[in-house]
Amino acid sequence: MTHLPPPAEELRLLDAELRQLDARRAQLLARRAWLVSTLQRIQRPLPVAWSPTAPPRPETAAPSVQNVLLVLGGVLLTLAAAVFTLVSWGHMGITGRALVLGAVTLAALAGPVLLLKRGLRSTAESVAGLGLALTVLDAYALHEAALTGTDGTGYAAAASAVLAVIWSAYGLLPATAALRLPLPSALAVAQFPLLLSALAADAGPYVITAALLVTAGLDTVVALRVTAVSVRIAAVVGAYGMGGWGVLAAGWLSLAADDPGAAARAGGLLLLAAAIALGAVWRGPGTRPALGLAITSGLLTVGALGGVARSGLPSEWAVPAHLVCGIALLAAVRAGRLPDAIRQGFAWASGVVQALALLWTLPVLTVVLLGPAGWVGRVWSGAPSDARTAVTVEAPWPPDSAAAPVVLVAVAAVLALAIRAEQWRARAWLGALGLLWATALMLPAVLGIPYVAGMSVLGVMTAAALYVRRATAPAARLTALVLALVTSVSLALTALASQTATLVVLSALVALFAAASWQASVAPVTAPAALVYAAALASATGAAADWAPARTALLVLAVPVAAALLAARLGEHRATVPVEIVGAATGLLAVGLAVTDPPLLALVLALCGVIAAGTALRPDRRPVGYAATALFVLAAWVRLAAWDVGTPEAYTLPVTVPALLVGALRRRRDPRASSWTAYGPGLAATLLPSLVAAWADPHWTRPLLLGTAALLVTLLGARQHLQAPLVLGGSVLALVTLHELAPYVVQVTGALPRWAPPALAGLLLLALGATYEQRIRDVRRVREVLGRMN
Repeated sequence: MTHLPPPAEELRLLDAELRQLDARRAQLLARRAWLVSTLQRIQRPLPVAWSPTAPPRPETAAPSVQNVLLVLGGVLLTLAAAVFTLVSWGHMGITGRALVLGAVTLAALAGPVLLLKRGLRSTAESVAGLGLALTVLDAYALHEAALTGTDGTGYAAAASAVLAVIWSAYGLLPATAALRLPLPSALAVAQFPLLLSALAADAGPYVITAALLVTAGLDTVVALRVTAVSVRIAAVVGAYGMGGWGVLAAGWLSLAADDPGAAARAGGLLLLAAAIALGAVWRGPGTRPALGLAITSGLLTVGALGGVARSGLPSEWAVPAHLVCGIALLAAVRAGRLPDAIRQGFAWASGVVQALALLWTLPVLTVVLLGPAGWVGRVWSGAPSDARTAVTVEAPWPPDSAAAPVVLVAVAAVLALAIRAEQWRARAWLGALGLLWATALMLPAVLGIPYVAGMSVLGVMTAAALYVRRATAPAARLTALVLALVTSVSLALTALASQTATLVVLSALVALFAAASWQASVAPVTAPAALVYAAALASATGAAADWAPARTALLVLAVPVAAALLAARLGEHRATVPVEIVGAATGLLAVGLAVTDPPLLALVLALCGVIAAGTALRPDRRPVGYAATALFVLAAWVRLAAWDVGTPEAYTLPVTVPALLVGALRRRRDPRASSWTAYGPGLAATLLPSLVAAWADPHWTRPLLLGTAALLVTLLGARQHLQAPLVLGGSVLALVTLHELAPYVVQVTGALPRWAPPALAGLLLLALGATYEQRIRDVRRVREVLGRMN
């Protein structure tokens, strides 16, 4: 039952609902009217007079337009004045010429005063530039009119000096002090008086260079004392420009000096340039280029003093002379009164000089290190007379290299004594050690000591480096090991000149590196090195005994044996893997030596297989067993090839039998292993090559044996429910049977009438069609059953 209110109450509720509906309807109608009017205003086209138009955006700012116009006007006026002076000058008398140029110049120079008072500064700058240009034309006109007999270069020097003074005075006047153009222009024209004066006086290159440097010095003074930015920029540009040309000229004069006097004059010029740069740093140490100027000053000082010293010394001592001057700069670094920028710059300059000196010794060190490699193509051709001949087999000896060891020792001393900072101390000592090692390495060749004595020095250096490897610092130990290896390689290459030297040196190196391998920290490097030299010793011993390379391979195999035993002894040591790698590489070397003799090659491969099998006995090296198996198989194949065996089963059965044994062991450990991975490779290794041979064999013996074997494999596969033997055996058996029955099939095919094959094909098609129809009928029955279930 639904509850209904009394009629009066229900009527009141209905009236209230109707009033709310009327109010909502009125609100919606008002909103609709407003939307309609808005849409009509948007769609109605606006009058043309009311359409707003954006003002065009200027593409160029007003100040830019003003500057362009002023500059263009000044340039045009200047060109007009120049044309008037150069072209129309001859049409007027002397009085008219003077009056015209004087009046125009005075007007151009006085105009900026009035313009500045009116606040037109840019226009004043343009007019002032015109006035300055007119003064240059005045100077030219004066020479052409009244001073034609004077020297042009000398007059240009005097005129540039006068113009510099006039423009400077004009820029410093109170009425024109606000102009920015006169003072930089005066400084620019002041670059030429001294240079032009030297050229006018037919001075030599030293005076001209001095003029350039003095001008650069004056520019430097202006740049340090003047506060106006435009003047300082002009002064800096002039100082670097004129100073750069002066330094290049002084450097060329120093290099070309052939007597002490010329070298002293060139050195004085370089010292002047260094003093200018140093003064700039001293007066403005806080500036950004102070460090660069200090470095330049130090390098120029070294060049000056070194050039003077070079003029009185033999040519081979030129670099050491400069090096001494560069090291002397470090004394200034120790001076506490110098600014930090100068001290740092001198330190960098000294370092640059020392680095350049080391680069000068690099050709000598390269010949000493890489030169003995030339004996590889001349093994045992005869011992040379001295150590220099031993390293110059294919490369010439660098000229003027007698002082190279002195340079290395001097730089090593600086590294060991001058560097005292804790963070750089250890690295400096390592660098000094490397330089002393390089000195000792090149001394035998530089001094030309006897051949045996030179090799003795290299041997002592190798032993000393291996002894230093006991240092506790890792960096020092690594450096000593690298030096020992490099020295030993150079020693071994040098010893190739003589048979006796080769055997003695290789024996000594094997003993040295083997003894060093007792220290566990260096064994990963020294133990493989000992094995490498042992392999080289074995090869050299076989060659010295006039053995064939294949016979020498048996001697080389002693190294892989030693490597396998050592690796087993080391266990999980860091040296184990490097030792095993060297052993494997030596085994490959033995195989390569025996490749020309098949019987010995088979023996070498078998011995390598024995070594690999012994390594595979270790629990962590089980995969090496595969390599051992492969080596044994290769050895068997090579032996069979040496016996001229052509039966393929002789090559495949040695592979099949071990593979099947391994597969059986794997299936026993893991019954879920697939038969294809366990037995497939072993069975295929014999069945497939034998099948190919059986198809090409006209006799019945091979097919019969292969068919029997395939039948047994098929039966075993069926018995054990193994897919691989069943498929492989059955396939091979079917193909062998087809091969054997093929002639009879051909005979039967020829005996049948021609209508028999089409008839057989028709029967086959009918059988297939009946089967297909049966399947369709079964599907229809299933569908009908499902329909009745619905």
